[in-house]
Amino acid sequence: MKSVLCYGDSLTWGYDPVNPGRHAYEDRWTSVLQKALGHGVRVIAEGLNGRTTAYDDHLADCERNGVKLLPSILETHKPLDLVILLLGTNDMKRGIGGSAIAATKGIDRLVKQIRHHDWGFGYDGPDILLVSPPPICHTANVHFAAMFKGGLEESQMLASLYRDLADEAGCGFFDAGSVAKTSPLDGIHLDAENTRAIGRGLEPIARMMLGI
Repeated sequence: MKSVLCYGDSLTWGYDPVNPGRHAYEDRWTSVLQKALGHGVRVIAEGLNGRTTAYDDHLADCERNGVKLLPSILETHKPLDLVILLLGTNDMKRGIGGSAIAATKGIDRLVKQIRHHDWGFGYDGPDILLVSPPPICHTANVHFAAMFKGGLEESQMLASLYRDLADEAGCGFFDAGSVAKTSPLDGIHLDAENTRAIGRGLEPIARMMLGI
């Protein structure tokens, strides 16, 4: 049995901008990936609304700094064969990271945490797949537009920066923006079809990295 940890934010949790709440289980990209990979693979969905790569959100009602949470999650689910990181959108918030460079540096720190984790019991560390989130789009939603002011342009840089980091760090890379577009309802989240599209898009590269 192969194990895949999907570490992300609301795009992994399954936030639904159409009917605010959570997408049905079968519509979440992690569920689509699980179904596509079959019973020989266990896909673990670790999505949290508002999670950042490595930055504190002092207005959050829970811990959302990805760097602070990741070691415990790795320890909980080990051994792992593959870790998929889909984070960065929340780093675009004003007062959080605010830039694509900040998000990339946060992703780099997460990669290093995975590589240096004490896996124990003779386990090898997992492969790592970096996924750049779909760019933010224009929205008439006043709340989200204000929260992510300036983030639209910055988010469009994430794919190229993550790709470069993946090459440097020896990780896999997938641009989720190549298969999915954010909803203009809030500029950040994905409708059901675009959420499912990420799962379908990830299947080939996940298969290759898992050797199945």
